[in-house]
Amino acid sequence: MSGRNISPNLALDQRIAERRARGERIVHLGFGESRLPVFPPLREALVEGAERNAYGPVAGAEDVRTAVAGWFGRRALPTTPDQVIVAPGSKALLLALQLVHPGDVLLPSPCWVTYRPQAVLAGKRALGVPVPAECGGVPDPDALRARIRRARAQGQRPGILILTSPDNPTGTTAAPALIRELCGIAEEEELLVVSDEIYRDLLHDPRRPYLSPAEVLPHRTVVVTGLSKNLALGGWRIGAARFPADEDGRRLRDDVASVASENWSTLAGPMQQVAAYAFAEPPELRARLAADARLHARVAAAVYERFVAAGAVCRPPTGGFYVYPDFEPLRAVLARQGVSDDEGLQRLLEDHGVAVLAGRHFGDDPAALRFRAATSMLYGDTREEQRAAQQAVERGEDPLLLPHVAEVLGDLERALAKLTAV
Repeated sequence: MSGRNISPNLALDQRIAERRARGERIVHLGFGESRLPVFPPLREALVEGAERNAYGPVAGAEDVRTAVAGWFGRRALPTTPDQVIVAPGSKALLLALQLVHPGDVLLPSPCWVTYRPQAVLAGKRALGVPVPAECGGVPDPDALRARIRRARAQGQRPGILILTSPDNPTGTTAAPALIRELCGIAEEEELLVVSDEIYRDLLHDPRRPYLSPAEVLPHRTVVVTGLSKNLALGGWRIGAARFPADEDGRRLRDDVASVASENWSTLAGPMQQVAAYAFAEPPELRARLAADARLHARVAAAVYERFVAAGAVCRPPTGGFYVYPDFEPLRAVLARQGVSDDEGLQRLLEDHGVAVLAGRHFGDDPAALRFRAATSMLYGDTREEQRAAQQAVERGEDPLLLPHVAEVLGDLERALAKLTAV
């Protein structure tokens, strides 16, 4: 990393904003943000927290850590407040973990754009491992074993395994049996598991079986979460981590707190007020979360269907708000338009008025014709349009029938038709 470039997803979002400001019409699927209005009680909590202007404890105030502990406890992970650290976003915690824990980092390929650069910033090697055919966010177990053997034969020291479920970029969720198998490998190989569960509350089907690695391997797993995705608070930067309860876990938590003390000091006081309310999960907040998850599911499924209808292959989305199509079946058609890799496909789509992010930015093979599409960008450009999408779901209606949603899906269909024309 040269230090001169910002994250590709942020750079893309800025570029599309500039083009839209010039009056260009673009379907923006390139940025992983839940563009929904702030839930009013969260805004009230923020105002109430304005008087929390002291630094406070590095790990977070007692009321906040207690609320976070309760949140984990309701998800089959009994937790005490002293196992928790809150921070300005989960990104800060993920980097701190890589800074303090030894060993190179094993990553699913593809994976979220930030894992790999953070490993480099921490002075580690990022060791990519292909994902299974059925889902992303976790490495294929057989490929993981082979990658560990090869890395050690080359003098590398795998020490951290990052898992993400539900996943960004594929929008899929790992099955419990797969999580158990990967935890078995982590135990055998003495790896720290970092489980990024920031999309956990956005399962499309709440009945879908979900297993956290911390349930299987509590002494080796740190769980990271936040409020950026489930509550659409990306700009407020609120993250939390749960550490193992044993002596090694306490030492790791203390090491991360040490990094925090020299880096971000503490989560901003007003945001701690928000976190205390949000992680306590009052009934009205749970209702909003459930409705928003249904909205994400409906729109992600619609985008998935349009990519498949255009000829791409794609894993069906099961959580979050992403799809990850593969246009390999259309390689010959795209080659006639000068496209031979993922960046060429990204540029061609942008020429047709659709912004996506090429797979190479997620550690995928640049020669592949894959990209991530963030479906949450389709709810509307204004707060009024976005709220209308939420209200449609709350009333049991189909948000795809809203004029502004139908219009942008029509734009996507027309762009795909141009893209795949023989």
